Amino acid sequence: MYISMLELSEVGKHNTKESCWVIIQGKVYDVTRFLKEHPGGQKAILKLAGKDATEEFDLIHPSGTLEDNASKIELVGEVDMSKVKEKGEKKEKKKVDLPALEAMLNLDDFEKTASKLLNDKAWAYYYSASDDLVSKRYNNEIYKSVLLRPRVFQDVTKVNTESSIGGYKTTLPVFVSPAAMARLAHPIGEKGIAHACGKQGVIQMVSNNASMKFVDIVKDPIVPDQKFFFQLYVQTDRKVSERLLKDIVATNLCQGIVLTLDAPTPGKREADERIKNDGASFSENSGMGKQHEQSEGLGRALFAGTAADLTWRTTIPWLTEQLPAGMPIILKGLQAYEDAQTAAQYPQITGILLSNHGGRAMDSAQPPLMILREIRQYAPEVFDRLEVYVDGGIRRGTDVVKALCLGAKQVGIGRAALYSLAGYGELGVERVLQILREEIETAMRLLAVESVDQLGPQHVNTAQLDRLLYIPSSKL
Repeated sequence: MYISMLELSEVGKHNTKESCWVIIQGKVYDVTRFLKEHPGGQKAILKLAGKDATEEFDLIHPSGTLEDNASKIELVGEVDMSKVKEKGEKKEKKKVDLPALEAMLNLDDFEKTASKLLNDKAWAYYYSASDDLVSKRYNNEIYKSVLLRPRVFQDVTKVNTESSIGGYKTTLPVFVSPAAMARLAHPIGEKGIAHACGKQGVIQMVSNNASMKFVDIVKDPIVPDQKFFFQLYVQTDRKVSERLLKDIVATNLCQGIVLTLDAPTPGKREADERIKNDGASFSENSGMGKQHEQSEGLGRALFAGTAADLTWRTTIPWLTEQLPAGMPIILKGLQAYEDAQTAAQYPQITGILLSNHGGRAMDSAQPPLMILREIRQYAPEVFDRLEVYVDGGIRRGTDVVKALCLGAKQVGIGRAALYSLAGYGELGVERVLQILREEIETAMRLLAVESVDQLGPQHVNTAQLDRLLYIPSSKL
């Protein structure tokens, strides 16, 4: 098929919602009919109407996106990319002298470096949390209320950090929680996290909103027996989720499904929304300049199409029907012991991940460590029925150990994987996991335990935490 060469001036004329063209990798696409169906909203595209959208598109869209929407997107021609680059605005990249990888001694070091290295959009999306960031800060601070109780006179020459999650053996009781849009940090994206997890022998939970397709992330795993979990946001159109799950299962590399429940609606992430797809930058000709719309940061844009009608009665049977018999199902986002009790009544559920979405959903929600303690106090039978995991606020190996002592099977990290990916790629993520491994081993030796399954409530003083726990009305 002959594809005509177009002048940039011609492409530039198509910059309204009535006729919207964009340039991606030198090809010109008419996306007018796709505007209303774009999950991120019309603004995100109209901001780039008549212009080169390659950089913005590649950062957050998996390969195959254009092909998947071919019925609404038309290829109309090509342009000379050398002219595009000449005309394009030169974006100044942040110049940062990266510290040597071995000089990165803790997870905070990676966050500090990422804050200097990432562009404003990426940093706002990764760092942001809801409202006043109370939950985000408290997720970590709560660990300070739990003190460790070292023991002595034990041979701790060797310690064993091996664990398992959903039947999959790991070398560390740590996993990478679902973390979206990894290519905002580094071109290797989620694939780099996959490589690091494979080398370190831990699980990666791949986000529904990953910047790469699941099949591209998991193909050619770094180790032959590497498996992954997939995090699911159920879509309002269930057929969309059903097709996605079918493709995920077909890879034979998915160990289980993580169903996210803590975000039936997106939180108000103000830092992200300040770097939004800003309507103020539109011309009046776009037809969008004077409209008042809800704030629309990247987080809210990615949330488009997510269902808010999930229920115990309907969703669990529906999900079970989509999966092979016996595939582990983890419910992510439980934040009260009552919901943990309910989850334990469903034989299809194998685990629960206590999480408040990294403080990105409801601000002032309880931190996961507090929920873990709450379950131990009021619903201890849950631990006999389900594997219980936590994420959010993990900065140290001692944080991991404290969670394990209180009953967690494994502990997840999210932002740390993204921050370490920036600048260092997969080696940065691997370094983060190595740091946690070293800190966990040190803590185990000082607590005089040889394996993680020996960690228990006898190793922690929770007096400060217990004073903060929720008290059911029946206990008053």
